[in-house]
Parts: sequence; C-alpha cells; structure tokens
Amino acid sequence: MPAVAIAVITGSGTYALPGFRAEPVAVDTAFGEVAVHRGDLGGVEVMHISRHGEGHARLSSHVTHQANVWALRQLGAEAVLGVTVCGAVDPDLGLGSLVVFDDLYFLSNRLSDGSLCTLHTEPGGPGRGHWICDRPFSEPLRAALLDGAAAAGHRVRDGGCYGHVDGPRFNTRAEIRMLAACGVTAVSQTAGPETVLAGEAEIPYALVGYVTDYANGVRPEPTPMSELERLIGASSAVFASTLAAALPAAQRADAPSVGTHFRFD
Repeated sequence: MPAVAIAVITGSGTYALPGFRAEPVAVDTAFGEVAVHRGDLGGVEVMHISRHGEGHARLSSHVTHQANVWALRQLGAEAVLGVTVCGAVDPDLGLGSLVVFDDLYFLSNRLSDGSLCTLHTEPGGPGRGHWICDRPFSEPLRAALLDGAAAAGHRVRDGGCYGHVDGPRFNTRAEIRMLAACGVTAVSQTAGPETVLAGEAEIPYALVGYVTDYANGVRPEPTPMSELERLIGASSAVFASTLAAALPAAQRADAPSVGTHFRFD
C-alpha cells in the first residue's frame, strides 16, 4: 500500500514541532493565505499548520479554520492528525494525560465570527451537500495515535467526547455542568470546526488532547494558573513524541474518509 500524505495541525503551546525540519510554504486558498510547513518528523514527510501562529498571534477567535483545511486539501493531504490542549470535564482525567477522542459536541456548528462552519459557502457551488457521520473521527488514525502515545510512554485514554467551546474566554460553571450532562469529556476552543471541515473535505482526521486543567467547577478548587502554564509548556514535547511514534502507522493506515456525503451535483 502506498504511503499517504500526512498533515499535522497543532495548537496552544506547540507553534513548531521539536525535531521537525521544515520549510514554510505560503498557500493561497479561497479563504485566505495559509503558512504550511513541509518537512520531516520521525522519518515521515509531514505538512504542518500552527493554528495560532508563532507567538500565539491568533487567539482561538482568529484561527482561519476554513483556509487551513482548504490549504491541506489543495496540497494533497490524505490524513490529518490534530492536537489540542484541553480542560477536563471528566474529573477522573489526570492532568498531563492524553485523550484520543471518538465523539464530538459542537452544537452551534459556527465559526467564531458567527458564520456557519462549512466549506460550502456559495449557492450552487460544486460538491455542495451534507456531511453525514456516525463518529466524526477516523478509527485507523485514532489507533495510530493510541499506539503512538503508548509507545512514547504517555498516559492515554481511548475514547471520549471532545467539546468545542467558543473563545477566547473560558467557561462558567453552569456552562461546564451543561457540557458534562451531554457527556463531554474535555473541552477546548478550536477543534470543533477543524473536525467538521476535514469531514466536508473528505480528509480522514483524528484528534488527541492533552489535559492542562480542570474546567470550571469540576474540582472544588480551580487549577492554579502556574500549573496551567506549566502543562501547556510541557505539552509540546508530549505531542511531538506521540506524533513521531504515530506517524509511521498513520502513513501506512488504510483510512477512508469519515461518513458519507449527500450531494446535489
């Protein structure tokens, strides 16, 4: 089986992947220009996008999700591994542990500017239609991430519901109670749109989260800011070692696109 073209999308705390030798390429898309780094990680050729950019220039409300996914499809990406730091809604999650998600809570299906989260923005546009999924994440890519985390020696949970919340503020206790009642395991502010857009683009996608804090009200006392900052800083090395171990398997994986598409052309 030929190797597939792999992309990695990273978030807060991971603006460049340790050990990643890469050259930036400016990609023009229908939604704006995107900087994509192409290079080698763990012996695998990889495309890399930093959601927030160097120095965290873009807050979660500024991330150009449509352009990012469009650029990767334009460059021929056949699989995407996403990483995110996240807040635990499940109190049994340990700080500094990983979760490879298998479900999604993203009820609003909107981008941070209020527009709908879709690549189908023009009436009559080619390929327009509905993405229909049972589970939103690619099982072969999930398996690669789980095996990669274990091989790198990290604590990892198999499965959990990723909850997308709008930033840049963090959530109230009432909001977190609502998410917990819906079965959300952990939350962050960027991967909901990414998951949906990758699904529309028919690019298999999987997401791993690194727990940096307990969401508001999950524990009697909030996670100290110093601990949150420490764990965000530590996340980059954990993600890099997990990805380096996962990428060879992901590159070999037979990962069809997730779900089906009800189209009108």
